[in-house]
Amino acid sequence: MIHRDQLVAACDHQLRSSQFKDFTVNGLQVEGRDTVTRVMSGVTACQALLEEAVAWRADMVLVHHGYFWKNEPVAITGMKQKRIKTLLDNEMSLLAYHLPLDAHAAFGNNAELAKRLGWKVEGCIDGELGEGLLWSGRLAEPLSVAELGGQLAAVLYRAPLVVESPLVGSVERVAWCTGGAQDMITAAYDAGAQVFVSGEISERTTHLAREMGIHYIAAGHHATERFGVQALGEWLASEYGIEHRFVDIDNPA
Repeated sequence: MIHRDQLVAACDHQLRSSQFKDFTVNGLQVEGRDTVTRVMSGVTACQALLEEAVAWRADMVLVHHGYFWKNEPVAITGMKQKRIKTLLDNEMSLLAYHLPLDAHAAFGNNAELAKRLGWKVEGCIDGELGEGLLWSGRLAEPLSVAELGGQLAAVLYRAPLVVESPLVGSVERVAWCTGGAQDMITAAYDAGAQVFVSGEISERTTHLAREMGIHYIAAGHHATERFGVQALGEWLASEYGIEHRFVDIDNPA
């Protein structure tokens, strides 16, 4: 058992959340009971995850995608009201980390994706390792982009969308940023990557990849961001002796 505020402070410090200019509030978003014994983690604080947390009698819900995004309506009505009421009625805290959990050098989304694929991390294109969001490195061995897509499918349990550039053959140099980072493709190309891996794709991404000369793989926003929050939850369990359970609410996006 740990006091809620002690756990939040540990996460804030570990993730250096105050250093990030983000589109949302990082840290404690909804305050629940004072003590924490059970933490349930998931990618997004959707109603289905909250219902799982209620059934498990969690004290805290830990997510990558929380609430209170920039430019969203501030009124607590409809879907937002139901979600927040579920948390408050059951005295569950909501703890959310967005960009800090993408960037963390040890158990962020980028770090965990590279670990599972066996990629050698060489640095960050847009900042220091642990602070930047666009990572670069090398595959364990040169592969065709189709073979790399197959590896991603095996790790993520989701077939990725592969855009092959006719200007590039096999690949070794890779850049990646989990989630909705498809517009970082130009920066990845400028840094010398032969393939860029992210979660989503826009119509323009296909033409950029084909014409610039860089393969692009859209491996799924949800799929590429499952691992960071799990790693953070496991770290909390190890450090503070609490129970942690990750629940994956299916999302094809």
